[in-house]
Formats: sequence, structure tokens, C-alpha cells
Amino acid sequence: MGLSLKNPIIIASSGLTDSVEKIKELEANGAAAVVLKSLFEEEIILEMKETEHRMTGRPFLFPETLDFTEEELYEDSVRKYIRLIKEAKEAVQIPVIASINCVSSQKWMYLAKEIQEAGADGLELNLFFLPSDDDREQLDNLVITDAIIHQVKEIVSLPVSLKIGYYCSNLASYISRISEAGVQGIVLFNRSWMPDIDTENLLVTSGPILSSPGDFSQTLRWVSLMSGKVKCDLAASTGIHTGDAVVKQLLAGAKAVEIASVIYKHGPRYIKTLLEDMKKWMTDKDFESIDDFSGLLKHSSAGNPAAWERVQFMKNFSQFIS
Repeated sequence: MGLSLKNPIIIASSGLTDSVEKIKELEANGAAAVVLKSLFEEEIILEMKETEHRMTGRPFLFPETLDFTEEELYEDSVRKYIRLIKEAKEAVQIPVIASINCVSSQKWMYLAKEIQEAGADGLELNLFFLPSDDDREQLDNLVITDAIIHQVKEIVSLPVSLKIGYYCSNLASYISRISEAGVQGIVLFNRSWMPDIDTENLLVTSGPILSSPGDFSQTLRWVSLMSGKVKCDLAASTGIHTGDAVVKQLLAGAKAVEIASVIYKHGPRYIKTLLEDMKKWMTDKDFESIDDFSGLLKHSSAGNPAAWERVQFMKNFSQFIS
């Protein structure tokens, strides 16, 4: 995103970054930046509707009160979020990136300007489209994405990144389109809520909330495939639980990684472990800086680029074929 980081480890938007105290602890343990816990578009819209309902009730039946609907909202989740940005910026030296979880280009747009004026170093827009509506075309998602990007970029000058999912009919084209729209970064990929089934009580329940180490492969593939082919930085997210996994993402072309689950599991001190493991690997390989190996094995630079595109298990399972 054009930000200068002391290392590639960013704490992803989560409950880990919802207070100044937590952010200070993350910085003390080596985090290079934090993405604040997301403010959800649905939450903003719901509060606006509730506020309008209250202000059009019997005690407020005079027209001029309707002009203050958004101002009253500000005193709720939005104002709390703006206050968090300001207080975090005063408390830490590392970049503080705001986050909005958005699904449309609606009235939350005014918040982008508020975030910039509060002093945030960047804005991450978390977009997720589950392609479950068979009446909705992929072009519809592109139109919404383009509208969000362009409207935000017209309002603010601070760096903007998009955190996206991998549910897409033509993911490479979608990522390229995003980069051409003028964002400074793309984060691959956000972790969605996953359903499960309670067979005892016959209920739909939540699947694993935290990622596991095996979840990083999808991100690794797409970071490598798109690195060098987009007009912005790429950050890797999901399933990054070890220093070795951080190194792999950097080799594939990521400029930084966003982590959360592993910190939930082991605590903020584990950031130091990740950094120590990275430094040990760099020393063993005689690399003095990340620039010496960043993108070394991305798709366009790899000696065997086809390995990144392979989707079958022929080689691995050939021993089982009689």
C-alpha cells in the first residue's frame, strides 16, 4: 500500500485489534502494522434505520429532527470507531489501517472521509461475494466492486486496499480488474464464516472459526500467479501460522502477510517467534534483506511455472495406480 513497514507481519482485522491496549501489546511484540476490527456496512445501515425509526416516533414528530439522523448515528458505532483510530494513532508508532466490511456502495461512503480525517494510515475494504445466487452474474460483482473503489478514491487520498475472497468464476481477471481500478493493495484472501451440521440436534452450526496451517495453500497459489501481473502490492492472508509459511508467501511474491488465528492460539508474543524463525531462515540462506528473495518463486519467475497451475494429483498418486 506504499506504507513503510519494519517487517512483513500485519495483524489482520479481528478482535485482536479492537482496542488501544491490544494494539499497543501487538506493537510491543513486533507487529509491523494493524488492521482495525472491521466496521460492518450492515451494522451502519441497521443503526441508521433504528435511529430514523426512533426519531419519527411520537416524541419526535417535527421535521427538523430528521436532519440529525446521521449525526446521532455518529455517536454510536461510527464515532466509537473514529475515536479508536485517533487514540491508536496517538498510542503507537506503527501504521494503523481502518477496515470496512462492505457489500455495496451505499451511504457508508461518508465514513471514508471521517477515517482519513481521524488520521488512519490506510483503509482496507473487505469485500466478499458468495456466488450462491444463480440470477446474479459475475459482471454484477465487478460493477459493485468498481463502484466502491471509485467512490472511495474520489473521497480520500489515503492508500486503499481490498481484501477479497476466492469465490469467483474468473479470479485472475477479477484481481487484475481491481488493481487497474487504482487501489494500492489487494489482500488474498479473507476467511469466511464456514457452516457445519450438528447431526445430534439436526442444526446448522458454525464450522472452525480459526484457520489451520493447511489453509494457506490456496493463498500461496494465487499470490504467486498474480504477483508481477497486477499494478499494486499483494498481501497474503489465511492459514499463515509459522515463520516458514511467512517466508513461502514472500517467495511467492507477497509484500506482507496478515495474521490473526495463530495469535488467537498463541498470544501476541508469538509474533516474535515468527520473526525469529524468518531471520534464522534468511541467515541460513545468506539473505540480508527481504528484497533479496521477495518474489523469487512467483509464477512468472519460477523455473517450473506449470507447478503453480497444476490441479491434479497424478504425480503424487501414481504409486497407487496398478
